[in-house]
Amino acid sequence: MFDVFGEFNSYEEINETAKGLLNEGDIESLKNLAKENGLDVEDAKDYADGIIDTLCTAISAAYGKLSIETAAFKPYEIENDWIDYIKLRISESEDVAKAVRKKGKSIKGCIGALLKWSYANAKSVDKDIVKASGISAGTVKLGIPSMQRSKQIITEYYTK
Repeated sequence: MFDVFGEFNSYEEINETAKGLLNEGDIESLKNLAKENGLDVEDAKDYADGIIDTLCTAISAAYGKLSIETAAFKPYEIENDWIDYIKLRISESEDVAKAVRKKGKSIKGCIGALLKWSYANAKSVDKDIVKASGISAGTVKLGIPSMQRSKQIITEYYTK
């Protein structure tokens, strides 16, 4: 992940690097820059051809980073829902989109924050529900945050 160009701290840094590569006429590296950052290679071609003014926006750079990170860790079940919530927050807030791109912030760190909340807020499940489930354990606890709470945790993780 981010092996050639390194992890960028902002979409502006990506665009500055793209501009430098374009000025050098290094279109192949420009395409590699896009690919490494989860951006559409066709956008790199359009940027090189002058069809678009910048390689990425805050939102496309954030989605790109999530795409690269997601592919590297293969989320499972609720983790996929949490990633969808991160994407939703990106689409709702440019501040969150910019924060997702920050060095040191990661999808694993965000999911860790959600898991931490889940563990700290686990509540015993009603005995009748446990019985209906067929689970024979003495005590069953559950602590998955609601979508609203998840979005709050996501925002706090990325922006603080």
